[in-house]
Amino acid sequence: MSRTASRHRAALAAGVCTALTSVLLTGAADAQAAPPSAAAAAPDIDVAAVRADLAALQTIAERHGGDRAHGSPGYRASVDHLKAKLDAAGFATTVQRFSYDGSTGYNLVADWPGGDAEHVVMAGSHLDSVPGAPGINDNGSGSAAVLEVALAVAESGLKPTRHLRFVWWGAEEYGMVGSGHYVDGLAADDRARIDAYLNFDMLGSRNAGYFVYDDDPELEEVFTDWYADRGVATEAETEGDGRSDHTPFQDAGIRVGGLFSGAETAKSRTQADKWGGTAGRPFDPCYHSSCDSVTNIDPVALDRNTDAIAHAVWRLSS
Repeated sequence: MSRTASRHRAALAAGVCTALTSVLLTGAADAQAAPPSAAAAAPDIDVAAVRADLAALQTIAERHGGDRAHGSPGYRASVDHLKAKLDAAGFATTVQRFSYDGSTGYNLVADWPGGDAEHVVMAGSHLDSVPGAPGINDNGSGSAAVLEVALAVAESGLKPTRHLRFVWWGAEEYGMVGSGHYVDGLAADDRARIDAYLNFDMLGSRNAGYFVYDDDPELEEVFTDWYADRGVATEAETEGDGRSDHTPFQDAGIRVGGLFSGAETAKSRTQADKWGGTAGRPFDPCYHSSCDSVTNIDPVALDRNTDAIAHAVWRLSS
């Protein structure tokens, strides 16, 4: 999540057709599973897979000077790593280039084939870290969660009614540069085709809270209802307002939603009573620091937030 930006403002449901005559006469079932629709329940995303992605991002940082910041070899290696996985899963991927502060930046865009191109649902996260940090919570956590949800879409053979697009932004830490470049480059008709943009920035903070963007009531409810069904209290997300990649979309009149588990702000006693953790300590004690590594993750928060993303993607693309 960009501090600079604040200044700028599983289990898949399947239809089964059983040949009853064959069952009755021979005792053999002849059932065929129909392609899952977006109206089906979302799968449970294995948090072990998300954590494996985080370990891979940690390794990339270690091999490239300790970070994955804009303009660094570690950032480009992160893009290439995700792109290879998405290409193998059947996504149509595009690497969009832009320039900032004398360096080339990259956005990774992955479209799932099918769905109504006049109605696009987007889910995204920033992939860059700050200089000098591996950026595993900020924002490997959001990036890995979105990646595993995208891969679950492919594995399930999902046939969404709306078109699904997954994105990973560059140079967020310099003020949403990559996402701003993307939105600025959209024609008016293309902006109008985006029904919603969902943003996921810092999902596994070690002293986690459960914050839901309240910018659009309908999108907010998609998440709050999901958490309420599981007995998890949420709060409206205000700390990150104007500080992450939903901002360029919101400024362009596109509906936005998303999740956040907290950054440098201290957790209150009331919040600690509600969510556990330590009052008076930051939600993320390693925010924008070199200790933002694979040890700086609350796996329960990461698991819940990843499954909430899957729920939103399945529901909103139906």
